[in-house]
Amino acid sequence: MAVADDNLEAETPLLDEAPFGIEVAERFGYYGINSNLITYLTGPLGRSVATAAADFNAWTGTALLMSLVGAFVADSFLGRFRTIVFASLLFILGLGFMSLSSATHSFDSNCKINADNMACSPPPLKVVAFFASLCLVAFAEGGLRPSIEAFGADQFDEDDKNESRAKSSFFNWWYFIMHGSCFVALLILNYIQENLSWELGFGIPCIMMCFTLMIFLLGSMRYRFRVNNDERDPFVRIGRVFVKAARNWQAAPVVTSIEGTRFKFLEKAILADDVSDRDTNVRDVDDAKTILSLAHIWCTCWGYAILFSQLSTLFTKQGSTMNRYITSTFQIPAASLQSLMSLSIVVFIPIYDRLFVPISRSITTKPAGISTLQRIGTGLFLSFLTMVVAAVVERCRLATAVEHGLVDNPTAALPMSMWWLAPQYLLFGISDVFVMVGLQEFFYDQVPGELKSIRLALYISIFGIWNFLSSFLISVVEKTTSRDGRDSWFSNNLNRAHLDYFYWLLGGLSLVTMMAFVCLAKAYVYKRKDIA
Repeated sequence: MAVADDNLEAETPLLDEAPFGIEVAERFGYYGINSNLITYLTGPLGRSVATAAADFNAWTGTALLMSLVGAFVADSFLGRFRTIVFASLLFILGLGFMSLSSATHSFDSNCKINADNMACSPPPLKVVAFFASLCLVAFAEGGLRPSIEAFGADQFDEDDKNESRAKSSFFNWWYFIMHGSCFVALLILNYIQENLSWELGFGIPCIMMCFTLMIFLLGSMRYRFRVNNDERDPFVRIGRVFVKAARNWQAAPVVTSIEGTRFKFLEKAILADDVSDRDTNVRDVDDAKTILSLAHIWCTCWGYAILFSQLSTLFTKQGSTMNRYITSTFQIPAASLQSLMSLSIVVFIPIYDRLFVPISRSITTKPAGISTLQRIGTGLFLSFLTMVVAAVVERCRLATAVEHGLVDNPTAALPMSMWWLAPQYLLFGISDVFVMVGLQEFFYDQVPGELKSIRLALYISIFGIWNFLSSFLISVVEKTTSRDGRDSWFSNNLNRAHLDYFYWLLGGLSLVTMMAFVCLAKAYVYKRKDIA
């Protein structure tokens, strides 16, 4: 298996040298784009609300799905360290081009809004240049997201009792650092983008990434690099099980030492005359069964992923119509409201890790207090409540527009404070602590050991696939509800739109997938009994 950096060992690894710095820079840059992209698309690039939301979901989905490709490259060819370096360089290149493309188009604020709430469009070449830079960032994200976190987890020795215990909190604090940088990005970059210049708002993360990459490289002699004891490519090893099982589907499976009755058909991959490779094949079949069993959990999280995609699109557009003045002269950008979610995550993670886990651990005797699937299920329920709250608040926003005669005046800020949106952001942030961190820990623990990067890419890919579904869902709803000349649920004039109906639809989908998750989670058999 050609993984150069996984065949090295550091003499004195330091746990505090996990690559938190480069994760901060990557998250700072990514959320600097992600959080306010809907504003840039509907403003300087002149896209409609529905088209911009579809573009956003397509880009986000691509960036997240590319994590599967990046994880494959990291686990099978380059190794995590080299993948991080190359992807970081691509990330810098993408941010640089994005800053340049936004600088070459001078946006005329006088034509920002017309009667249909549409922005003035730049020349087509400028639009192509911007989306090309977005693609570079998406490709870079594919290499960075699974590799950085897996490389950070590599710094802990699973055979050392103290380090193993510390590792149980690693994913909590990793997520804490990630959203700490997101919080700063939302407050600073969004303000710069909307009040100073977009090119500066895209250029600052580029400079920051250059700086942190240099620091990351300076510490390369002290990092811990894992040794892979199996020379076979893990993808080939596990893939062979499915191929051989399909080829021998008519044969009776041999008697093995594999426990359980799940996916017994995969045991047909073990040939009776292949005695010399019997022990290895048993392990391969067991790992293949584990991968297949994860597919059920993976599929039932799609409802949450669709809800998650609304944070940077429809929630932001909601906030743009409301009173966002903190003082008589200072107005915060609508995208900065997402910082409330990051704030709730940053505040709640220490509470969860230092208070909830010890108390629940004393009751359940489980190292993490509750199982990872119980944690995910709790978050799914909270996300359902979030959509209920969002629908009610949107109904109140529309009623305010009618009450004050502003239905046909989309440029006017409604006399309704932005803080009405705070509950849905805060509640979704708390649900995120349960779901996202739970998914990270679940896939990291359950996926076979050699696939360290693909473990995390699997949970990331959930949001990639279903971002595309969200884009498709929005397009279908847009076409269906705009028939016969009616205002669609995503009308450019949000005072005539019906985002509340869409939120109720998402809430219903969330409830259905949550019930499916509970049923499948009850039947799931953990690979490690101590976390069940």
